[in-house]
Amino acid sequence: MGRIVVNFEPGKGPAARRPKGRRWLRILAILAVVFVVFIVVIAIAGFFSWRRFQSSPEYSLALLVDAALRNDTAELAKRLDDDEIAKNMLTTVNQKAIDRYSGSINASTQQQIDKLMPSLLPGLKQMAHDEVVQKIRGLATTPEPKPFPVLLVLVPRLVTITTEGDLAKCSSAVTNTKFDLTMRRDSDRWKVVSFNDDALVQRVVDSVMKDLPPIGGFDSNSPLFKNPRKSRKRNR
Repeated sequence: MGRIVVNFEPGKGPAARRPKGRRWLRILAILAVVFVVFIVVIAIAGFFSWRRFQSSPEYSLALLVDAALRNDTAELAKRLDDDEIAKNMLTTVNQKAIDRYSGSINASTQQQIDKLMPSLLPGLKQMAHDEVVQKIRGLATTPEPKPFPVLLVLVPRLVTITTEGDLAKCSSAVTNTKFDLTMRRDSDRWKVVSFNDDALVQRVVDSVMKDLPPIGGFDSNSPLFKNPRKSRKRNR
């Protein structure tokens, strides 16, 4: 009959192999926990990075381009402050109209310009809105709507944005769509409050000048050009 030999020497036999297996299990468990923690950290960092990007001017500008392409009036109203845009543009129009007189403007003409400006506001508001939408739509190079992720990548490459506190200056880098606009922080998004388009301003100024005295003309209210006969009678 065969003999059954039990080895009681330390470090040998099946009992000695069990601790090694347990160590590997522990190592694998630790690696699994580290991997899960790493994934969680990456996910949290990605979430906060995405939230931070959503509150950037670039994201709001992409929303604006998307709304312009889809002609989404509700979203455009959220992203464009038409009243503020028109007021800021009106200030520029006022100054341009004064500059047309090259320092020869008189008090009477200045008063006429000041009185005329408020009446331009409603029409200028609509003109500026249409112009902004048209220019913004031109950033997409084609009028067809694009997937929003594509716009998120495309728009920052076509516009130079400089942020200073709650204001962001945006300049188009597209050759056939030149414009400058200013965005202001609006809660967790940004809103356009100023739009600079020289062509539009010049058109408005040209329209304004039709209702003003000719450049270089005489001021009929000036005492130098009143009826000299009346002044002589008074002297008598």
